[in-house]
Amino acid sequence: MSNLQSQTNWRHWLHRWDVQQSGYLPLREERFQVMLDALSLTMPESFTALDLACGPGAISQRLLQRFPAARCIAVDYDPVLLAIGQGSLGTMGNRLRWIEADLMQAGWIEILGESQVDAVLSTTALHWLPIDQLVRLYQQLGHLVRSGGIFLNGDHLYFSPHLETFKRLAKTIQTQQEEQAFVEGNQEDWQRWWQAIADEPALKALLEERQRRFAPRLTDNEPTLELHAAALREAGFRQVDTIWQRWDDRILMAVR
Repeated sequence: MSNLQSQTNWRHWLHRWDVQQSGYLPLREERFQVMLDALSLTMPESFTALDLACGPGAISQRLLQRFPAARCIAVDYDPVLLAIGQGSLGTMGNRLRWIEADLMQAGWIEILGESQVDAVLSTTALHWLPIDQLVRLYQQLGHLVRSGGIFLNGDHLYFSPHLETFKRLAKTIQTQQEEQAFVEGNQEDWQRWWQAIADEPALKALLEERQRRFAPRLTDNEPTLELHAAALREAGFRQVDTIWQRWDDRILMAVR
């Protein structure tokens, strides 16, 4: 870590990330709460969780605060968000391990150093994967999650194309939420947050590396709920269904 980075107020950036994300997801904390509730009802006191596409560690932070005997592995490929997470949270008493890995590379799972985990959690992330990569990822999780373990994905899991009214209503609500937060409330949005990051000298090199990694692949996909569920069942998860929903923002739970 450079001298500039050692002087960076990482918690400031983590807080701004949380605020920015809440503009897109007003019920973000409720969604986290439901996911952790699912863990409390299915996991033993001590368990190992994987925070998949972790960003700055929003899931890891909340999970380890709630479950003092748990440990977590946080995986992402974004060097900026990983730096913010590591700088803000550290290892949380040696219970949090950070791994830099590209989920689009088949070998990412070998870097974990774990043959099995009890639970995998992800939020607002896997929609970036192309459909074929998402299906392959679920196949890998089918081997990684132990029997009886769970996978939880909180994200926009879209309505099927033939449900035109449902899709239109969900998009309308999302647009209204964002206008209320970012226009009427003048809340910092995704673009403004990243512009602020670009103005932080300590993060210049990491931002350049991020742009190099993601520029060829920043495409937002819209996999439907049915696609996610079918791919998880094909991967060996025996029970798959929604446990929380607000329009197309859902938590999909799969039991191995």
